Amino acid sequence: MIYRSQTTSNSLLTALVTLALCVPIANATTYPLTGHDDIVVGQDQSVVTVYEDTLYDLARKFSLGSEELIRVNVGVDPWLPGAGKKLVVPDRHILPPGPHEGIVVNLPEHRLYYYPKSKKRNGPREVITYPVSIGKMDWRTPLGETHVISKQQDPIWIPTESVRKEHADAGDPLPAKVLPGPDNPLGAFEMRLAAGKGTYLIHGTNNPIAVGLAVTHGCIRMYPDDVAALYPIVPVGTRVRLINEPVKVAWVSGELLLEAHPPVDAQGQSFEPNIDQFAELLRASVGATTVAIHWDYAREVLTRADGVIATVALEAESPAAGGARPSVEGIPPPTEDLPPQNSQVK
Repeated sequence: MIYRSQTTSNSLLTALVTLALCVPIANATTYPLTGHDDIVVGQDQSVVTVYEDTLYDLARKFSLGSEELIRVNVGVDPWLPGAGKKLVVPDRHILPPGPHEGIVVNLPEHRLYYYPKSKKRNGPREVITYPVSIGKMDWRTPLGETHVISKQQDPIWIPTESVRKEHADAGDPLPAKVLPGPDNPLGAFEMRLAAGKGTYLIHGTNNPIAVGLAVTHGCIRMYPDDVAALYPIVPVGTRVRLINEPVKVAWVSGELLLEAHPPVDAQGQSFEPNIDQFAELLRASVGATTVAIHWDYAREVLTRADGVIATVALEAESPAAGGARPSVEGIPPPTEDLPPQNSQVK
């Protein structure tokens, strides 16, 4: 075991945070919704690394959580991927179930979706999506419906007594309040939620490298550039739904698309998926529709739980014409040019 002095550790942390803050700013991930049936947005893509890239830099550039990018590029060193590596950038999402309005945060996905109101009645709509961090062990991000009750630029952080005790017990005492600036963990913007009597926030961070992880005290943490873009367009009173949906499905042109993420427990921690429970969720999603599910491949996708959308079934009978039921073996394997996967959930 290697021991470092406190001074060395602090210097390393400062260097990492400084590196993360210098990453090029990502464009907002905004997708038009052309109709009420739109349920899949975005497109997976690839990028070839240059020498100075890290997966943490690229995750922020493409508005992904670091684990989203690391999980699908198995075997690539996140700090030193090297030049000339072709990486998969997972940027295709099945929209979460429920009303397409306000803000929706899907905890297993570590992702926030915002559906701004159209400026014109029956005008074009869109969805904006960003990666987020959620609560860590012993600090639960609440589930259910709430709303934004206030907004603040350059907020003052007043840690709760429980947070101060945690830090004090760890030998890292906190002040009673932290003023705006580079040391403020709330970043430059906060949106306060009604949940928990106003103790839960959507906010920025002074440690963007951790976005996409279960590291907060229950709040929803965003990249500084993402929260800066979201803050001015979200009015006070906006509805917010916090959901726990590790498995999402969508019917598109007779194909059943499956998107699976590592499930999270009551404390927001990811854990190894129970494939039988996942399979029951998939069956429930299919409902009474007659389909041919490629169960071997579906279980593989559920086991990987890497967030990459896959076709796992075909509609077995046309609702209009009553066609013949195809065999399960007739379902083609995925055609995406993905790197080798393993079944280990991180």
